[in-house]
Amino acid sequence: MNEPKKVNKKVIVAAVVLIAAIAVFAGIYFLFGAKPVAGSKAITIEVVDDRQETTAYQLQTDAEFLRQAMEETENLSFSGTESEYGMMVDTVNGLTADYNTNGAYWSFYVNGDYCNYGIDSQPVLDGDNFSIRYTLATQ
Repeated sequence: MNEPKKVNKKVIVAAVVLIAAIAVFAGIYFLFGAKPVAGSKAITIEVVDDRQETTAYQLQTDAEFLRQAMEETENLSFSGTESEYGMMVDTVNGLTADYNTNGAYWSFYVNGDYCNYGIDSQPVLDGDNFSIRYTLATQ
């Protein structure tokens, strides 16, 4: 008769430990995760197309995230598929990258480093240089 009680206790202890671990990781993310900055910022957005031609856009923005800055950028157009994680960009300035057809996708960089976040959650800081590149997957 003690066996079921021991199993129940183990399940309850495991559940409590799991909840505590989730709370710790959530706290770490909120403390150290990317944070947006309000206020006017000067940034550059470069688009590198399939022919390696670059179009640069310089703007002053109050945007906190990259998508907002892209939406404010004159003569820059983009579209994609919305999901619970934000927009997955598939078209920039009329050029569609179709991974299923030829392994092409749009990659995003900030200050030369691959973006760790999607455009809906990538913070914008004063002086940032964003690059949107038409990329072919290596096979």
